[in-house]
Amino acid sequence: MTAADPKDLAEFAADADAWFAANVVADPGFMLPLTFMEVGTDRQFDFLREWQFKVHAAGYLGAAWPKAYGGGGLSQEFQNAATAAMRRHNGPIMLNAIGLNWTGPLLLDMGSEEHRLKYLKRILSAEDIWCQGFSEPENGSDLGNAQTRAVRDGDDYILNGSKIWTTLGGYADYMILLCRTDPNAARKYDGLSFILTPMKAPGVTTTPIRKLTGEHGFTQTFFADARAPVSGRMGEEGEGWKVAMRTLEYERSVRGGQAGGYVSVQADAWEVLELARRMKRGDAPALADPAIESQMVDFILEIQSLALCRQRMAVAPLNADHPHGLALSSKLMTTEFARRINEFAISLTGPKAAYYVGDPNAVDDGIWTRAYLNAFSATIGGGTTQIQHNIVGEHVLGLPKS
Repeated sequence: MTAADPKDLAEFAADADAWFAANVVADPGFMLPLTFMEVGTDRQFDFLREWQFKVHAAGYLGAAWPKAYGGGGLSQEFQNAATAAMRRHNGPIMLNAIGLNWTGPLLLDMGSEEHRLKYLKRILSAEDIWCQGFSEPENGSDLGNAQTRAVRDGDDYILNGSKIWTTLGGYADYMILLCRTDPNAARKYDGLSFILTPMKAPGVTTTPIRKLTGEHGFTQTFFADARAPVSGRMGEEGEGWKVAMRTLEYERSVRGGQAGGYVSVQADAWEVLELARRMKRGDAPALADPAIESQMVDFILEIQSLALCRQRMAVAPLNADHPHGLALSSKLMTTEFARRINEFAISLTGPKAAYYVGDPNAVDDGIWTRAYLNAFSATIGGGTTQIQHNIVGEHVLGLPKS
């Protein structure tokens, strides 16, 4: 893709800014999710699905994906400008996170032309919602030990087993499924396959899981003699581990190519700063406490550092010492920052931190406590904080696994 013409880019950015200014609904009359993992009601789901459809139809989602698959065929700078306008006007999150950020880029990267034509446009428009079938109840973070079985039967696979922590599982049309097609493979990783699996098929059921935040953003998914077409397999049988590892690179933002927008509301140090000014310690603002002021300065410096790191990732010579170091550590740094700053925010609210959303005594309708509880999901999904430490240690610093 050639570089953007500055005049065209400026015009596009101005149009995007005007569009989001006119179309973002400040208060839809109900609580909007902070993350795609928090969509717990039909009302939220329907609103966010319609919002994503509108953003895509206006040309501000998937702008850098090829036109043949529903995108805008533009350079990435155009999508970046649209996403910046979306943030500037506090637009709602994009609903179809797993489709936009993981499945879509994966299909552009490794998928067949048939897969791209069938799925990509409907991912952008939110006509098809996607979920992920990696984790299992008995295997925790040992993804390579997945036991959900897929047995070939003509043009189908017959699926039996269970997946857990399926975000949007109750709403999804498709799942990216890692399953075991060869239980006798010499290496457990060689017996896995990766299948694009319909969720509305007979034999597929979901059970909601209630989270710390009180809603049911996750489900457990069960397969009981469910059928998935062989045509939905990515790669050959036994190549599922390779495809899954590439998927995790998109999930952890090690690779680019995502459709744009955002799927969670970022922690904002400046909003926490305003909270510190409003909250009292005795008769004085909490920010007057030197310890709180010092911590606040550290958070502001850290969020600026994270922003600079994201810019540095795009400049190869600045990463020559550890070419993938920043990318591999990005998820670890950003998710842990969100957890810590939200924990600090609720500490500023004092005893009122115990009040949750909807309680009249809660500070800012309990959003700080809600954000803190929500922050834990991002430190687990896509590899826990502990696993991310191991990845950075082994693959960036070259430390031994032992």
